[in-house]
Amino acid sequence: MPKAFVLTVLLAFASPLTAAQTTPAPASPVAPATALPAAEQATVNVIERALSSVLYIEASTPARTQGTFSSPLFADPRSQEDQSSGSGFFVNAQGFALTNYHVVEGATRLSVTLRDSQQTFTARIVGTAPDYDLALIQVQGVPANLIRPLPLGNSTGLRVGQTTIALGAPFGLQFSATTGIVSATERTIPTGIRGIAQNAIQTDAAINPGNSGGPLLDSAGRVIGVNTTILSPSGAATGVGQSAGVGFAIPINVAAGLLPRLQTGQTIVGPVIGVSLAPFDLTDLTEQARTQYRLPRTGALISQVTPGGAAAQAGVRGGTTRIQTPVGPVFLGGDVITAINGQAIESAADLREYLFNRQAGERVTLTINRAGQTVTVQVTLAPGTVPGTGR
Repeated sequence: MPKAFVLTVLLAFASPLTAAQTTPAPASPVAPATALPAAEQATVNVIERALSSVLYIEASTPARTQGTFSSPLFADPRSQEDQSSGSGFFVNAQGFALTNYHVVEGATRLSVTLRDSQQTFTARIVGTAPDYDLALIQVQGVPANLIRPLPLGNSTGLRVGQTTIALGAPFGLQFSATTGIVSATERTIPTGIRGIAQNAIQTDAAINPGNSGGPLLDSAGRVIGVNTTILSPSGAATGVGQSAGVGFAIPINVAAGLLPRLQTGQTIVGPVIGVSLAPFDLTDLTEQARTQYRLPRTGALISQVTPGGAAAQAGVRGGTTRIQTPVGPVFLGGDVITAINGQAIESAADLREYLFNRQAGERVTLTINRAGQTVTVQVTLAPGTVPGTGR
C-alpha cells in the first residue's frame, strides 16, 4: 500500500473523532519526578558510565557464496562481502579493546561505533586467542577523550547470586544493557574454534547474538567476564540462538592473563601432536564394530597422522581403512590414545583438554592401543596452528 494512501486512510479515520471532541478533555495529572531508590540509581550510574566504553563492531568478511551475476566482466556487489556484528570494550588508553575471536574471525575490515560519537572508526586486529575465543583489536583515530577503559575485576571467588550486567548490541541493537545474577561458577563449556572444554561464568542476564565480546560487569562496574555464548534450545532448530536465560562469559582473569601476549600481536593456540582424531567417541560404536576393528571401549581414535609432524616422527600410526560415517569419512585401523603421561584418556575431548594446558616443546608419553596391543611412545608437543588457515 502506498504511503500516501495509508496516511489518507489514517486521517480519514481520525477526522470524525477529532470533530466530535467539541470540549477539550481535561489533561491527565502528571506525577512529579521522584528520585530512584538508592540501589536502582547505583545500577543506572554504573550502566551509564560503562556504555561509553562499549564498542559496536561490524565485521566484513569475504562472501561465502558467489553472486548470481558474478563474472570477470560484471561485478556483483552482493558477492563481495558478508557482514556480521558484535561487541567489545576498551581495556586501555591506547584504544585497545577486547572482543570474541568469532566476532572478528576472517574479517577484512572492522568498523567501530561508539555511543558518544557520530563518527564510525576503523579498527585493526592486534592479537588473537582462537582456542579461548578472545581477540584484541585497536580502534584507529579515536579522540583520547572517547577512549574510556573499563576497570577489570576479579573473576576468582565470584558467588552465585551476585549481580551481573551484560552490555552489548543484541541483534544489532546498539548499547543495550541487561541485568541478572551469577547463576553458576563451576561450569565448563566448549570454547573456541576447537570446542575445548573450559571454565565459564553462567548468568541469567539476557545475552543474544550481537552481545558476543561485550563485557559482563559486577555491581561496581568492573568487568568480570567477556560474553561469549548462550544455551538456546530454539537455536538448535532455527540456527539463530535466542536467550533462554542461560548465558556464558569467559572469566576476565583468563582474558587478563592473555592480554600481555595479545598486545605483542601473538596468535595464541594450544600445542598439538600432529594427528586428526575421529569425530566420534568409541562409546558411540557398536560392540560388533569395536570387535571388527580391534578397538577398546574408550580412548581417542587417531584417523590420520600429519606427515612430518610430532606424532609421525614418534612412530604413531593412523588408520588405513577409509569408511564413510554420518559425520564424514574416517580412517580406521590406526592407534587409539588411552592415556597421556599416565592420565587416562577416554575421548578426543579429554585429549584436547589435556594438551590445552601444556606448552609447545614439552615431551609427553602416550599410551596407545595398537590392534589390541599396548605400546608407549614419546612425543614432543608442537606449536598449534589455527584450524583452516594452513599456518
